[in-house]
Amino acid sequence: MVEPASTIIDVSGLGLLVELLQAQGFTVVGPTVRDGAIVLAELGSAAELPYGWGVDTEAGRYRLRERTDRAAFGHSAGPQSWKSVLHPARARMWSADRVTGEVVAGETGEWPRYALVGVRPCDLAAIRTLDQVLVGGAHRDPAYDRRRDGTFVVAVECTEPGATCFCASMGCGPGAVAGFDLALIELVDVDAEEHRFVARAGTPAGVEVLARLPGAPADDSTLERARDAVAGAAGRMGRAMPDADLHQLMIDSRESPHWDDVAARCLTCGNCTMVCPTCFCVTTEDVTDLVGDHAERWRVWDSCFALDFSYLHGGGVRASGQSRYRQWISHKLGTWYDQFGTSGCVGCGRCIVWCPVGIDITQEAAALAALHPVDAG
Repeated sequence: MVEPASTIIDVSGLGLLVELLQAQGFTVVGPTVRDGAIVLAELGSAAELPYGWGVDTEAGRYRLRERTDRAAFGHSAGPQSWKSVLHPARARMWSADRVTGEVVAGETGEWPRYALVGVRPCDLAAIRTLDQVLVGGAHRDPAYDRRRDGTFVVAVECTEPGATCFCASMGCGPGAVAGFDLALIELVDVDAEEHRFVARAGTPAGVEVLARLPGAPADDSTLERARDAVAGAAGRMGRAMPDADLHQLMIDSRESPHWDDVAARCLTCGNCTMVCPTCFCVTTEDVTDLVGDHAERWRVWDSCFALDFSYLHGGGVRASGQSRYRQWISHKLGTWYDQFGTSGCVGCGRCIVWCPVGIDITQEAAALAALHPVDAG
C-alpha cells in the first residue's frame, strides 16, 4: 500500500497541495462540514476541510461528532459520493429555441477540470465502475465524459473505518490500489503534537505535483506505522458481506421467502440508490417555457425503486415493493457481474446509513445466504 518512495508532508503541505491544484486551473472539490454533515463541495482552501470532525454512523443514523484531534479525514462516507460531481443528478442534454431555430446539444460554456481531494478507496473503486459503465463502451455518456476528462484524484487511505463500512469484504479497501494521482495516509499523534501525511504518487501527474510539495522522504518507522494503520482498519470494519458467491446467491434466492420480510420494512423511497456511488440509472425530462418558444431536455437520476422505472405499455412491471428491492440488490450483487464482470457494491455502507428504516444490505445478504447456502466464489 505504501511505496518506499513515499514522502512525508505536514498540514501546511496539504494546504499548498490545494493551492497548487487551483493554480493549475483545477476546481478543487473535497469534504467540508455543512448542514450537520460532511458533504462534498468546492473548496476555497484546505482550511475548509473538516479538521477535527468525525461521524458516528449506524443503520438509519448519521451524526457529526467532534474529535479529540485535528484529523482532516477522520470520518467515514457522508451522504454524497463523487458520483454527485462526475454524474450529477441533473444534466442538460439539449436546448432549442423556436424563434431563432437554434438547437444546442449538451451543456454550454466551459466546464471546469476537477481535482477530487479526499477520495476513499471504496469511492476509487466506484469511480472505476462508473468509468466502465458510462465511458467504457461504444456509447460514451457525454455529460460524464466531460466531467471525468482530466480529473486529478487525491485519495486518502482509510485508517478509521465507520460502523457501517465493509469495503474489506468487497475487496475495495481500506488501502488504495489504483485510480489515483496521489494517495495520502493521515497520521495524527496528539501526544507528540504531530500531524503528517504519508504521500505517494500513482501517475506522472501525481509525481509532478508531489515534487513541488515541501516534504522529506518517509523513514522506515513512519512507513511501518502507516502500513499498520491501514492494515489495522481492515480488521475493524463494522460490517462484512457473507463469505459466499454473491452472484450465485442472487440466482439461487430469486424466489426466497425472505423477500417478503424485506418488503414489510422497505419504504421503496430510493434513498439507497441516490446515495449509492455506483447506481447510474437515469431518465429524461422535457421542459418548455410558458409560451412554448424554448424547450430543453434534461437527464436526471432515476431509481429502480420508482414505480414507473419498469413502465411498459399498460403499467409497471415491478408493481410490488418486494420485486423492486429484489431488483436492486440482485443487480447490485448479482447481474452486475454478468454485465460488467464485477460487483456493483464497493462496501461504502451509505445505503445502510441513509435508509430511513435501517435496512442493512449485509444483513439481508447474510439472511439469504443462511436460507440458500452457496460456497464462496
